[in-house]
Amino acid sequence: MKIIFLFSRLVIMMSLIGVILIVSVRPSQCQTNTLSAAKIVPPERMQQVYEEVKTPFKYGIVIRGEVGEVVDCASIFRKSNKWYMVYVGATNKIGYETFLAQSSDLLHWEKLGKIMSFKPGGWDRWQVDGGIALCETKWGGSSKLQKFEGKYWMSYIGGALQGYETDPLAIGIAWTMNPTEVKEWTPIAENPVLAIDQPDVREFEKMTLYKSQIILDRHKTLGYPFVMYYNGKFKNGYERIGMAVSNDMIHWQRYGKGPVVANGEEKQRGISGDPQIVRMGDLWVMFYFGAFWQPGAFDTFACSYDMVNWTKWEGKHLIEPSETWDKQYAHKPWLIKHKGVVYHFYCAVGDEGRVIALATSHDMKKADQPIK
Repeated sequence: MKIIFLFSRLVIMMSLIGVILIVSVRPSQCQTNTLSAAKIVPPERMQQVYEEVKTPFKYGIVIRGEVGEVVDCASIFRKSNKWYMVYVGATNKIGYETFLAQSSDLLHWEKLGKIMSFKPGGWDRWQVDGGIALCETKWGGSSKLQKFEGKYWMSYIGGALQGYETDPLAIGIAWTMNPTEVKEWTPIAENPVLAIDQPDVREFEKMTLYKSQIILDRHKTLGYPFVMYYNGKFKNGYERIGMAVSNDMIHWQRYGKGPVVANGEEKQRGISGDPQIVRMGDLWVMFYFGAFWQPGAFDTFACSYDMVNWTKWEGKHLIEPSETWDKQYAHKPWLIKHKGVVYHFYCAVGDEGRVIALATSHDMKKADQPIK
C-alpha cells in the first residue's frame, strides 16, 4: 500500500510539473509568434497606404533633355519656399552627370545647371549619377534637407567607363554648403564608400551597385543614425535592394546577410531598384521600381515596422505605362505630398525618349489652366 501511495504522489507531482511546463512554455511560444506576426504589415494597412499614395492623373513631362540627351532619376527637396530637383542626364550615351532644376509649384520646372561633372580620371571619371541625401522622411512634411556637420549631402553612383551605366559601378558621397547653388559638389576623399571589391560585399551585389537613398534616423532604430538603401546586381537583368549603415556619412558597413526587397527570385530575373523611403506614422514606406519580373517597368512599394523586414504590395502598380511618352517604361519614383496633393515624379521612356514625368493624386491639368 505504501508503494502504491508513493507512486500515486509521484504521478500527481509529474502532472503538476507538466502543467507548469506547459504554462511556462506557451507564453514564450505566443510571444515568438506575436513578434513574427508583428513584422508583417497586414493587408488592410497596405491597402490604406495604396489609397493614400495613388496618383491616377498623369500630368505629363516636366523635364526633357537637350538634343542627344536623356534625363533620369529625379529627387526633390524644398528650400526657402522653392522646390529643387536633382536629376541626371547623359548626352550621346557617354555617361551620367548630375543637374539641378527649380520650381515654385512642382509643375513647371526651370533647369539651373550642372552640379556634378565628368572628371579627368579616377573611379568616377565617366559616371556621376547623384541623388539627395538626408531629406526629411515624414510623409506630408517639409521635404527639407537636413544638415550633418554643417553640410548638405548626396550619394551617387560612379564609374570609370563610358556608356549607359557601364559595369562596374560603385557608390560615393559628396557634400556642399548650399544645395540650391549651381556649383560642383565636393566628393569625399574616402570614396567610393561601397564597392564590389570590399570584403563585406554580399552575393546579390558582386557585379555592380546602383541608385541609393540615405535617410537620417534620429532614433537609431538599427543602432546607427544614417541608413542607406540601394540596389545591386550579381548578374545582368537581376537586381535587389539591400542596406548599409553609418555613424558619420563617410564610413559605411553593409547591414544584414542579403537583400531586404527582392522579386523574381524563382527565375533570378527582374529588377527591384531606386528606393525612396518615407515615414507614415509608425510605418516605413519604400517606393521602388520593378521591371521584368512582371511585364514592363513600373513603380510599386513595400512597408516595414522595423526598417529591415518589408511587406511587398501585391496590388495595382502605382505607375505603369499608359501614354505614348511612357509606353515603354514608367519607373524610378520620387513621391511628395504637399498641401493635400501627392506628386509622383518618375522616369518615362516612350516616343519622346527618356524624360522625367509627373503623376498626381488630383487632376492638376485642370488646376493648371489659366482663370478666364
